[in-house]
Amino acid sequence: MSVQLNHTIVWCRDQQKSASFLADILGQQAPTRFGPFLVVELANGVSLDYHETGREIRPQHYAFLISEAEFDQIFGRIRAEGIRHWADPGQTRAGEINRNDGGRGVYFEDPDGHLLEVITRPYGSGV
Repeated sequence: MSVQLNHTIVWCRDQQKSASFLADILGQQAPTRFGPFLVVELANGVSLDYHETGREIRPQHYAFLISEAEFDQIFGRIRAEGIRHWADPGQTRAGEINRNDGGRGVYFEDPDGHLLEVITRPYGSGV
């Protein structure tokens, strides 16, 4: 059997707000309930399972590989919503996108401070 990532838990303060934010920005189906989780399903069968906590949330990084057309749509939603964004994970190039490996990429935060990223080419793939 090949090893595949199936799901990961994303800790949050308000699962409806956080899961809906991701689904809306990425243009995915509305989150669905599974036990204590609100689940955002992605096209490759991986899900992000949002779980509320009252504890400190340590920001994580989640990167999504998308097409050029999807980048235009997602980046359009980021700008329309006035979401701060950066070209780099250190968040030093505010208001910019990157063009690494001949693609496009952008970083932005979700409501709990997780650093989300969309890219059109995997890093290291060259031009």
